[in-house]
Amino acid sequence: MNAVIQLLITHALITHITHYDIQKMKSYWIKSEGGKTALELRELPVPQPKAGEIVVRMRAASLNRGELLASIGLHSLDEARPAGGDGAGEVHALGEGVAGFKSGDRVMARARGFFSEYVVVRADQAFPMPERLSWEQAGAIPTAFITAYEMLVPHGRLKSGEWLLVAGASSGVGVACVQIGKVLGAHTIGTSGSKDKLERLKAAGLEVAIQARGRGFAEAALNATGGKGVNLAIDLVGGTAFPDCLRVLANQGRLAIVGYVDGVLKSEIDLEPVHGKRLQIFGISNTHLTAAERAEATRGFVRDVMPAVADGRITPLVDKVFAFAQLPAAKDYVDSNAQLGKVVVRIA
Repeated sequence: MNAVIQLLITHALITHITHYDIQKMKSYWIKSEGGKTALELRELPVPQPKAGEIVVRMRAASLNRGELLASIGLHSLDEARPAGGDGAGEVHALGEGVAGFKSGDRVMARARGFFSEYVVVRADQAFPMPERLSWEQAGAIPTAFITAYEMLVPHGRLKSGEWLLVAGASSGVGVACVQIGKVLGAHTIGTSGSKDKLERLKAAGLEVAIQARGRGFAEAALNATGGKGVNLAIDLVGGTAFPDCLRVLANQGRLAIVGYVDGVLKSEIDLEPVHGKRLQIFGISNTHLTAAERAEATRGFVRDVMPAVADGRITPLVDKVFAFAQLPAAKDYVDSNAQLGKVVVRIA
């Protein structure tokens, strides 16, 4: 009898281990085709964490326009790769040496491959999710808000009482800039081609709304500042908005370039105001950041901005939520420029 019982136990253990080893998950990958991006659904083994990593069971992930711009050389994909750059979920497994997290913790993070049921994340890229947020709200935060934080704080040096202009304020990063700018005590100006979006942005805290698609907002922005100009301008539109962004800068003003949804990568630059006003022009992209630089940005964001998220001063603006299986439809929606804030997929 004992031998029979032992045999049954051994069989059960082997069956369990075999099932664990071949456990599969669904994962979307992205690739470039004819100047556009296409998504494909794959079935892959559930990943295992290495030292310094955690595996997150995904609950929600957001769409980031930069990843979808295959027509832009910086974002083109010669080979398919895991899709999705950020999201929220529960800690599923921890690698060697990971401290500060335990299984079941609710976290937000940035990494590659978030449009999957499970994803591997460097532990220094993950941070706790406030209880007040839904999965969808938390999934909308990491990439958009850390990008906005880098533009406004360490690079943009925005101070209380200064003027902030956001060209393309209805995008996910644009809304994040407005919300963080408000918390910092800055005056905010935002542009959008949609009157309806601008009205909704004003309800979210935007002070001065200018209806303009691309160019044509400089005079109104200058009037709003009493002719002094803005201290920091964020160009989320591209080459069509660049001349006006440059024109509205005050003495020692800063201009951040972070997007080109208009597809215009080149623009004339008037060197005289750059020279005469001691202007600074810089770009923000996550493409070439080292792991250490990403970790530093994450730490700064958690220190300087997450308290405002936790206490309710900032709530991410989620425009629309799609089911995981509807990710291609969510991508089409983002491509249509209909969104205000972030588009999120729910991973049940």
